[in-house]
Parts: sequence; C-alpha cells; structure tokens
Amino acid sequence: MSSSYQLWVDGQPADADLIANLASLEVEENFDLPGAVQLHFPVTRTEKSDLSFVSDGRLKPFVNLAVVATVVGKADECIFDGYVLAHKLHLQRGVTDSKLEVWGKDASWLMNLEEKTREWVDVTDTSVASTVFGEYGMDPAPDNTQDDSPTHAESGHSLMQRGSDSQFLKRLATANGKIFRIACADKPGKRSGYFARPKLDGEAVLTLSLNDPDHWMVDALDFDWDVMGPSAVKASQALFTDSDPNGASADAADSGLATLADRNLAAFAGKSMSAMLTAPVDDAGELKLRAQALLRDAGWFVRCEGEADLARMQQVLRVGTLVQIEGVGALNTGKYLVWSVRHTIQADSHKMKFVFVRNAVGPEPSGGGGGLLGGLL
Repeated sequence: MSSSYQLWVDGQPADADLIANLASLEVEENFDLPGAVQLHFPVTRTEKSDLSFVSDGRLKPFVNLAVVATVVGKADECIFDGYVLAHKLHLQRGVTDSKLEVWGKDASWLMNLEEKTREWVDVTDTSVASTVFGEYGMDPAPDNTQDDSPTHAESGHSLMQRGSDSQFLKRLATANGKIFRIACADKPGKRSGYFARPKLDGEAVLTLSLNDPDHWMVDALDFDWDVMGPSAVKASQALFTDSDPNGASADAADSGLATLADRNLAAFAGKSMSAMLTAPVDDAGELKLRAQALLRDAGWFVRCEGEADLARMQQVLRVGTLVQIEGVGALNTGKYLVWSVRHTIQADSHKMKFVFVRNAVGPEPSGGGGGLLGGLL
C-alpha cells in the first residue's frame, strides 16, 4: 500500500501487540461537531482467564489517542487527537465472536470537564476564544480574527458564560457565523483552536472526476439540494446605548461569505424566503453579524456524498479544505467545502466516506441535455 496510518497512545507510537489485534479503526472528522474515534478489538480469554483488552491500561479512561494518516511522498495528517471516554463490550457464549469497542472524542472534551459562571467585560468574542484556547495550551488559528464582534462593554451587554467552555464557545461561534473546533494538523499534541468563518477563497486540494478512465477516484457521487432555508433576514432591536425608539436595524441578504459558484440560494430558488431576527446587541454592527450568521448556516443548500479509497485518491481529505468536482453537469460542477470525513481503516484498506457542501450552484445549461446523461459528459 502507498498509504498507511499510525496510532499513538499517550504520546508514543502504539506497540505492535495493540496494532496486531486492532480489527478496525474509525475516525469521524466534522466541521461543526467534535471529532470522534472508535477502535474495534476481538476479545479472547487470557492465560489468567481474564478478558483481553477489557482492563488494558492502554485503553483506560482519558488515555490520549491520536491517529495520523500517511501517504507516500506527502506530509502526515493528524486526523484525530483526543481521549478514551467509553467502552462497549459484547460477549457471546464461549467468547467466540466477542468484541470490544473503544470510543473517544477529540481534545475539545477537556473543555467540558467543568461548568462555569463567568462574566467577560471589555472583550470581543475572538479575544474570549483566544483566552479560552490558551487556558488549554491550544494555539488560536490565524483566521480567527476575521469578522470579529464589537467589544462587549459594561455600559451595554457584558458577555455572560453559564456552562462549560466548549458549550460557551460553540454558542458564540454560532452567533458569529463561525466554526468552533479543535484539530491538529500533522503532529499529535500540537492542537489548534478554530473560531473562524469557513475559508472559501483558497485553491482546491484535489479534483474529482467520475469520467476519467485512468485517474478516477470515486465510483459514485450523490448530490442533493434544499431551498427551504431563508435567503434574507429582517433584523431589528432596541439598544441600551441609544434612546431612539426605533432601535437598530440590520436587514441582510448576503452572508458575507464568498460563493463557490455563480448562483446562491436566492438566485437558484427564484424566490426569497425571509426570516425575522431580534437579538440582545449593543449596536447595528453586532446585529448585522447575527443576521449574516443565520444566512451562513442556511446557505449550505447543496450537498455531495461519496466514498473514496485513500490508496487510489492519494490525498487525505481534511475538513475545511476545498475540492473541485468535474464532469457532473453545469449545475454541480465546481468547488465544494469538505464538511465531514469518516475514515474506516483496516489492515489492508483506508476508506473515506465524505460529505461536501456548497453555497451556490453553477449556471443554467446553455443547450439541450442530450438525454438523462447528457449533462454529465
């Protein structure tokens, strides 16, 4: 194989015994959910009449697990870095076909160990996120400072935290139209905290084609679109800092994100659906951020799903990167954002089941389709 993986346990490469007995390994990397890992072990009787791996110290609570995927000639990709949180044991008579599933979440789980009540004053949402990341030894991602909120001053609305740090940052990110997640790039233990909007202006990391006879990477792709989300927001709110009875207004028909094709949700649907928004804010600028956040969430109206073999693709799909899809008709051809990847790793294979999303579609076809498959050629 030209691709492989490494399993790390508490900062060290897993020993040969653990790797040899690992039946399969699954990793879920998601843009707006914590990463997850699941390891599958067959269970047998040991020489001491105990059950193998069930009480193994290498798999005890809060052991640090990391998974690094490798492709020959390319940089390592750390697709999971987190902690063991649960076991699921299935036993059958005589232990035949008995198995143990070991499950864990990424390092963001450390932010759930304590619920807090904390007031933040004279800070922006990004500076709050940076402070919290620093408390866990994580580096803020460089793009976090874009689209920052206004300062939460004591004269208006201070920022109150009631809940764990993870819950708090998730709520702030949603209000700002940003993504909160913890990830590692290439090395276990080197973690970055993301509190940033999706980056849509970069280059695609690879191109997928269904029709290339020599360089195809997937057997099938499934596309769907849904135009039931709002494409405009009417936002208004009275302000503590302004006596104007009309308050502030911040109507929005643009999410503030670049589009990945020519026609956004409103242009494709042909009809505009409006939502009303009120939120406790201190100025019109903050209200505009809330309105754009609502549109960003609704704007991912196109999805593409499929599965690829890493040995054939020769590229580890990473959440938050862009891919180009070719040869799937004028509507669906173009760039997509990698939203989630589920890795299933066995001794002789590494499959990646993926979800790509898009906030726009391509132009209308200029001529006759030539039948059902005419637009795919």
